[in-house]
Amino acid sequence: MQSTDSSIRAGIKEICSDLHISNEQAHLVRKSMSLALEQGLNHPGSSSVKCLPTFVRNMPSGQEKGKYLALDLGGTNFRVLVVELFGSPQKQPLITVRKYPIPVEVRSGSGEQLFDHIASSIMNFLSEIHLNPDNLALGFTFSFPCEQSKLTSAKLTQWTKGFSCSGVVGEDICTLLRASLDKQGLEGIRICALLNDTTGCLLSCSLRESRCQVGLIVGTGCNACYVENCQNIKALPDELEGDMVVNTEWGAFGELGELDFIRTKWDRVVDQESINPGKQIFEKMISGMYLGALVRQVLLELVSQGSLFQGVNHQRLICCQDAFETRHICEVENDPLGENDRCRMAMTEVLGHSQIISPTDCYAIRLVCEEVSRRACMVLAAGVAGLLRRLHLKDAVIAVDGTLIRCHPLFTLIMSKKITQLMGEGYKFELRLARDGSGLGAAIMAAVQAKSNE
Repeated sequence: MQSTDSSIRAGIKEICSDLHISNEQAHLVRKSMSLALEQGLNHPGSSSVKCLPTFVRNMPSGQEKGKYLALDLGGTNFRVLVVELFGSPQKQPLITVRKYPIPVEVRSGSGEQLFDHIASSIMNFLSEIHLNPDNLALGFTFSFPCEQSKLTSAKLTQWTKGFSCSGVVGEDICTLLRASLDKQGLEGIRICALLNDTTGCLLSCSLRESRCQVGLIVGTGCNACYVENCQNIKALPDELEGDMVVNTEWGAFGELGELDFIRTKWDRVVDQESINPGKQIFEKMISGMYLGALVRQVLLELVSQGSLFQGVNHQRLICCQDAFETRHICEVENDPLGENDRCRMAMTEVLGHSQIISPTDCYAIRLVCEEVSRRACMVLAAGVAGLLRRLHLKDAVIAVDGTLIRCHPLFTLIMSKKITQLMGEGYKFELRLARDGSGLGAAIMAAVQAKSNE
């Protein structure tokens, strides 16, 4: 029996080896990302990394004060926040927040339905906390690919993260939100800024750390932004000087085949089963929206080879595409080495029953989770290193946020070690967790703009 278990475990390791990325491959990803960023700045239409101007030019001074409204939309929930700033970077902002789910039928319905749902929730929230909406400045974090023409005007280029609302692609997001707010009698709310979560993350960190020049989100999706000289952004007028935050939209990296040499058959299945095949290739190897699906594909192969769940009902894993979620990966990897309690708890939910799974099954599940997570860290680290190398930043502060950063026990550690390895000597960086970047950052931007408009 022991020798049988040993051979099964060896076979599982062999199958998982397809997920390994060598140092040489990681360096190739790094170089390719640097080239894609450069191409995105010079010719955005011909690069998978668009490097879109955000029109965020004024960074917080730390002296902003007052109450500001923030809306954070970027996943299966959205949040409404009221943030009070006290005019000093040493004083913590006071944040009141409510989270609201977005039902599946709303995520796949009409745009009007989506924004009406949001506006109604804002109205209820303000009534609940007894805050007068008149002359209230709003910062809107909208974490989907947009073409932005000014700070308060952006057109959605494509939906990601499971959204497919009609009548939104190609339309101005602020105009749609404005119409829904007005329906609720919220004409007094001023939309001061539209930004994405990475920009919000960067702003949140820069309130207290002026050296912060890069924002990174690893949650439902994966994206990065950074501070760039306007002269290097060819989409802007030549006479524009100073700096601007650039939204890379690097989740699309790989759409031109740049990552084909490290994609596996499981990546291709997950891609084909997604609502946007051929799109967001980098994101599909890294983000919380897809890692659980990748683990499921590997587990299904192990099942088909007779290496997993022998004598255990696993029908739900086969039939349900979202049976294994990324939160289950975090749960499994939170098990102390040699223990399987969390793994068994997670699989009770995944399989839909409490039938005991064997130690070999637990070994396989943990190994697959670790390999998928580790590869995500490696690929992401290569992207970050490519960005830092292109910027020639020798001492960088990177604002980070997102569910994988916050909930996965080893994600940040593995990613950080790999960035260090890829950057080489002479480069220093610090990953700094942004406090509620997408919410606080939006409120900070509203405060900055409200002050500049006085």
